[in-house]
Amino acid sequence: CSSDLLAVGVWGKLTLGTYVSLIAENSTNAPYVLIGTGTTIIVFGLFGCFATCRGSPWMLKLYAMFLSLVFLAELVAGISGFVFRHEIKDTFLRTYTEAIHEYNGKDEVSNAVDYVQRSLKCCGVQSYFNWTSSTYWAENGIPPSCCVDSSDCAPEDMRNMTIAHTKVYQKGCYELVTSFMETNMGIIAGVAFGIAFSQLIGMLLACCLSRFITANQYEMV
Repeated sequence: CSSDLLAVGVWGKLTLGTYVSLIAENSTNAPYVLIGTGTTIIVFGLFGCFATCRGSPWMLKLYAMFLSLVFLAELVAGISGFVFRHEIKDTFLRTYTEAIHEYNGKDEVSNAVDYVQRSLKCCGVQSYFNWTSSTYWAENGIPPSCCVDSSDCAPEDMRNMTIAHTKVYQKGCYELVTSFMETNMGIIAGVAFGIAFSQLIGMLLACCLSRFITANQYEMV
């Protein structure tokens, strides 16, 4: 379970990191929670094995307490991912529109916009016409990241919307990005909920084993 959490957390950060950077106002910490929780469980899992081998009731209780904290952390991560799925559309529409308007082709936000357009093969918010409101378009036209063929993407063609129409991606990025993020955040939330309940079972078993060992110790006395 711990390795699954760690893997899903790293995957979520690598897969969604660029998209989350465009929605910085309400970005989710779910991937970081999963990475931290997975790493911590690996360490405390060894403690749980040691406690079981020693047959120590107080160590098993401590381990059960830790699992209860893990359960809460994973629950928070799952809820965060689930809630975030329903909040990204309005936020992304606003922040992505602002990112295009302030695009300069050099800063981190501009690089994120380029990455989204290249990877999802889209252009603008609803369509490539959104770029006409950008300060970048007046001098440079539609950015090269919108071009279907990067070798056929001259700036003078990108300033002419009639010619650009034949050379850029026709779909806007808004629907593609929100659909992509909702799907992947749903995966993170689902995994977090599923593993959380496995930790709950582990907590109950640790408590039962602790009570069993304590009862046997009294009988021996």
